[in-house]
Formats: sequence, structure tokens, C-alpha cells
Amino acid sequence: MIDMELGAVQLRFADIVWEHEPVASGDLVKICEKELNWKKPTTYTVLRKLCEKGLLQNENGVVKSLIPRDEYYATRSEQIVEDSYQGSLPAFVASFISRKELTPEEADQIQKMIDAFRKES
Repeated sequence: MIDMELGAVQLRFADIVWEHEPVASGDLVKICEKELNWKKPTTYTVLRKLCEKGLLQNENGVVKSLIPRDEYYATRSEQIVEDSYQGSLPAFVASFISRKELTPEEADQIQKMIDAFRKES
């Protein structure tokens, strides 16, 4: 399991890379200037840190992710359940829906996922 917690700024930057990858580092500087109001050194500092963490790669001036967005978010979700709910998915779901009412459509989608899982097992 990936153990990579990112701060809000690093996560926003990673999202930009995921949206545009592969992206030339010069183009990334321009995107970050426009979307985040960053200067070039800030972009390269955050890029370097995420490369050191093993999330991104900057090779020959082309930036791309080493971990896909969906894999990163799936792993972080698993870590939240593990760390905050002692690994209990039902406890997480109960906590989540106690504060946010599910729509009938959402309940149907969840039920379909459960049904599909039961068929596979």
C-alpha cells in the first residue's frame, strides 16, 4: 500500500499534473502561474518534492505521474478507513451517511456494487 500523504497544495499540484500529463515542465510552469498564481521557482520546488516522494517523474523536461490518480485516491481512502475506523468499512459508511443523506440513486448504486461483489465471491 502506498503511504503518501500530501498536503492541500501538493495535492492540487498533483491534480494539475494528472489532468495534463505528460506535460512539458515549461508548460507546467505556465499552467501553475495561471491556475495557482505561482512563480516558476514555486512550481519547481513542489515538483521536486513530489518527485522525491515517488509520485511524479521529471525526465528530460517532461513531467508525468508514477502513480495514477485513481490508484492514489483509492489507496488514500483505504488508509483513512484503516487509520480512522480500524479497517472497518461498515463503520466508515455508517459515519459518512450519518452526516450526509444518500439520495435514492446513490443508494441504488451502492446496492449494485454490493450485489456485483456478492456475485463475484
